[in-house]
Amino acid sequence: MKQILTAKEEELMNVFWQKGEMCIRDLVNSLPEPKPSYTTVSTQVSFLENKGFLKRRPIANTFIYEVNISEKEYRGSTVSNIVERYYNNSFASVVSQFLEDEKLGIDELKEIIAQIENSK
Repeated sequence: MKQILTAKEEELMNVFWQKGEMCIRDLVNSLPEPKPSYTTVSTQVSFLENKGFLKRRPIANTFIYEVNISEKEYRGSTVSNIVERYYNNSFASVVSQFLEDEKLGIDELKEIIAQIENSK
């Protein structure tokens, strides 16, 4: 999956990832003030459906939308895209960058190594 969410789309997807399936009216009610219009949210939800992030099913005279791509799957794909684009597909280069920028300490690096060893 190479689709990237806009900031507004990610805001909507975060609501779906937290709350699960819902209709557009419930989604609008879940958004912070100032709330966008129903039509605006409906358009954004259509974009998300076209991108494959959501799927819908009819219920009475409306649609219920549900997540088609999990948050974990999206975030993993996004990280992979960044590593591919900026670090020549080298996760070691990413870790090295974090070490150089002092954003990753030695204890955290040891935890990561332990997780890798335990997963094998």
